[in-house]
Amino acid sequence: MDLVDAVKLGKTLALGAYDEEVALLKTLAQIPAPTGSEDQRAAFIAQWFRNAGARHVEIDAAKNVLCWVRDTPGVPVEVFSAHTDVVFDDTTPLPLREEGGRLYAPGVGDDTANLVGLMMATRYLLEHRELTLGRSILVVANSCEEGLGNLRGTREVYRRMGDRVACHVAFDLYFGGCTYEPVGSHRWRVSCKTAGGHSFGDYGNPNAIAELAELVVELSHTPLPSLGVCTQNVGTVSGGTTVNSIAAQCEMLYEYRSTSEEALGLMRASFESAVERHGREGVRFDVELVGERPGCGVVDEAALEALVARSTKALGLLGVAEPRIAPASTDANIPLSLGVPAICVGAVRGADLHTRGEWIETESLLDGFAFIIAMMLAS
Repeated sequence: MDLVDAVKLGKTLALGAYDEEVALLKTLAQIPAPTGSEDQRAAFIAQWFRNAGARHVEIDAAKNVLCWVRDTPGVPVEVFSAHTDVVFDDTTPLPLREEGGRLYAPGVGDDTANLVGLMMATRYLLEHRELTLGRSILVVANSCEEGLGNLRGTREVYRRMGDRVACHVAFDLYFGGCTYEPVGSHRWRVSCKTAGGHSFGDYGNPNAIAELAELVVELSHTPLPSLGVCTQNVGTVSGGTTVNSIAAQCEMLYEYRSTSEEALGLMRASFESAVERHGREGVRFDVELVGERPGCGVVDEAALEALVARSTKALGLLGVAEPRIAPASTDANIPLSLGVPAICVGAVRGADLHTRGEWIETESLLDGFAFIIAMMLAS
């Protein structure tokens, strides 16, 4: 289908489906889905797809929900995905409120609203099997995008799919945003151990908190490579026991990121060297790589440009004159690292992601639905 016609159809469908989409979002947004424990959402989504007429739905070993819209042997596969997990560890229903044309809930825009738009668009394709798409389509509600999930859900999709995938569109974050340059990262748990002791009687013994703090100071003052865009961050620090005890243990979570694979290698070498320098008799440092997101592999530039053009043109038809194109760390990292053309685009308007006050503009679901259906239908 021509993209212009697909956007027009999407607008019409969005109006008819709006009330149902809002109701679905309110339901799904309250189902807890901590990273790695997305079971409740996965079960709900899988049953919803079956009720919508899907013939091939499964929950895989990584807690992804896979729904085949079309699966023709030998025909290239396009993957459309949105992640199920949120950054909060709640295991009871998440709080949701509606006020001033907005829906508020933890994770409502990152990524529940995008996921709901994808589910609604998928149902339309399931109900209209007569549509000729010319390609196989796999819809994935994937797990483990956030934090230390390490993109485990998308990794599992590509472990199974091999080289069948022609392109991948991940829906995440806000309308008008588009990324096709992945930000790679390494994430480390660093622990320091000492003998500790009494703060007065054993004064002079190495303090694990102080020792780790010295490492943090050095890392924060180490110049970053001038390749690509590079950042570093200490995200958490914990340790010690009481105010009158010399800390015998302390640990932190540390990450560095870059758009350059070469820079990631340089930052790893610098980090490991710094850790080694700070260890000495009576002061032990241990490191564990707890997360690694890859950067870009060798991708067919023409195919990637065509996918980006599809999204930017669709956004233009929906009133976004200049899409926000910027590098980011998303589920698209995995296909791009394997040479598969992939983008990550947003389909909702909102703000305050990764806070408990996160919100979306409810009416933005209209443009978001039209955008998603256009991306799926357009050839």
